[in-house]
Amino acid sequence: MRSGVTHSGRGPHRPDPVIRRAAARDARRLTRLVRTSRAYEGPYAPMVAGYRVGPDYIEAHRVFVAADRGDDRVLGFYALILQPPELDLMFVADEAQGLGIGRLLIGHLREEARRAGLTGVRIVAHPPAEGFYRSVGAERTGTVRANPPAVMWDRPELLLPVGR
Repeated sequence: MRSGVTHSGRGPHRPDPVIRRAAARDARRLTRLVRTSRAYEGPYAPMVAGYRVGPDYIEAHRVFVAADRGDDRVLGFYALILQPPELDLMFVADEAQGLGIGRLLIGHLREEARRAGLTGVRIVAHPPAEGFYRSVGAERTGTVRANPPAVMWDRPELLLPVGR
């Protein structure tokens, strides 16, 4: 099992992340990250099989990318919808799991939400991700029931406090 990405043949490379606004040119990479996420294997696979993060989506929403400062490799991204306030998408690349990228993105999301005057952000979570969201301060508020054929399982609904 690989413990990291090799960089110039010098062993594992720990990414140096920077968060930037997503651009239309990122659409393909974000789509690939969603469609290949191991978090959506097995019974969850149909939900992302044909999913597309298009340039139009990136232009219409606040989409931010965590990229490696050295090579602009996409490590993760999130999309914040302001009205009503909701985290629409958040993905961390499989090879970047456990490196703090998710927490970095949540910290950035909180700052963006605060600047927009929000006090909280709704999250309808992928069931296996509930523990992560709770670990960063989100509180469970309910359950969003399955809506076949689009979503075949119930999902936890949470509220991430933003503060002022």
